[in-house]
Amino acid sequence: MNSMQFERLEIPEVVLLTPKKFGDARGYFMETFRKSLFEEMVGPFEFVQDNQSLSADPGTIRGLHFQLEPRAQGKLVSCIAGAILDVAVDIRVGSPTYGRHVGAELSAENGQMLWVPPGFAHGFCTLQPDTKVSYKVTDYYSPEHDRGLAFDDPELAIAWPVAPDKAVLSVKDKQQPKLRDLETAFTFSLAAG
Repeated sequence: MNSMQFERLEIPEVVLLTPKKFGDARGYFMETFRKSLFEEMVGPFEFVQDNQSLSADPGTIRGLHFQLEPRAQGKLVSCIAGAILDVAVDIRVGSPTYGRHVGAELSAENGQMLWVPPGFAHGFCTLQPDTKVSYKVTDYYSPEHDRGLAFDDPELAIAWPVAPDKAVLSVKDKQQPKLRDLETAFTFSLAAG
């Protein structure tokens, strides 16, 4: 029996992972990552860096972020305290799902993780105070390749759980371009998926 369930979302390159929890009176144990299983179910991605963020206030939005080639990042995102709405936006020009998004609620309680592959902008909104997010990435952070997309772009139609004018944002995220103004960062190909 697998220690993890893999569910492809409406944009099939984005995958929701649900670890199996083994619980008793002491609490629980769960396997959060197994390289061989991830490669079999998702692909041969190698993670090189782990990141963690703490957001004090509910309604904090971080994103939508991505890195340009050749430093593009795939992200395996989990919420280790609190809860988030985690979102991936397809920014691969020529993709049948270009500009569309999928999302999932990740929480410390449900233990779920979201795989956001290269070619997608990623962001999340915190749903509880003192929310901690942990994520593995497939390339190192590179400031010169770091880019973003406006979280509140009407063309994206993301139903964030907070009004845009009430969201807690970084200065950088208040100034991100809309999809129509985004430089071509990724091109879709059937070979790459």
